[in-house]
Amino acid sequence: MYKYFIANVAAAALNAGTGADNQRKTAMVGDSISKHRRCSTSQKSRRNFLWRTWIAALAVTMLFAAGCRSKKELPTIQAGSERITIPFSSSAYRTDGDHFRAVNMGTSVDYSMARRIALQNARTELAAGIASTVRAVTAQYADQRQVGNRQEFQTRMEEESRTVVNQMLNDVRVIGDEAFREPDGRMTVWVAIEMAKDALMNSMNDRLSRDERLRLDFDQQRFRQIFDEEMKKFESDR
Repeated sequence: MYKYFIANVAAAALNAGTGADNQRKTAMVGDSISKHRRCSTSQKSRRNFLWRTWIAALAVTMLFAAGCRSKKELPTIQAGSERITIPFSSSAYRTDGDHFRAVNMGTSVDYSMARRIALQNARTELAAGIASTVRAVTAQYADQRQVGNRQEFQTRMEEESRTVVNQMLNDVRVIGDEAFREPDGRMTVWVAIEMAKDALMNSMNDRLSRDERLRLDFDQQRFRQIFDEEMKKFESDR
């Protein structure tokens, strides 16, 4: 009996020891797995951080490169180039708040013909500048007055103003006139002309007031005010 008792006690101790070893092993395996998971998570975090950093750096580089490409490359001046001064290119010959102005040239073997061409070119340019301004003023006026048939009103206003301008172009004031003889013997003439804003406005008001279709929607004072505001924009370009 005593031997069986001793054997049973020894077996129980062995089983207990084996269970403890198994528990230690299981704990060690759990710790290892936990450490592995923590290590894996840390590595993933580092990889994600590095990936986001790389993407951000790439985006900044691309934006910088795009900005550099968008900048216009300044043309280089070749050796031996000669500087040319264009007549009447100063601000005194540009449209301002009181006058419409234009500068142009003409070339011919005959001085009179060259000057005639220059005047015609300058008048055409002047008329285009006035037409553009009148178009902008008319559009603003139609918006503020809430004209019924806006399209018809604007078209009619532009037609009447064009008629006035064409009548006044023959009486424009020449404020500059220079002639040059070319190496081949031809004559080049530059001219600068101007038309007073007030004279144009007076003629337009007179004609527009006599138009039955425009009379009801035409307010001379308001139209002149908008016109003056539009003309002041030219001052900033001088």
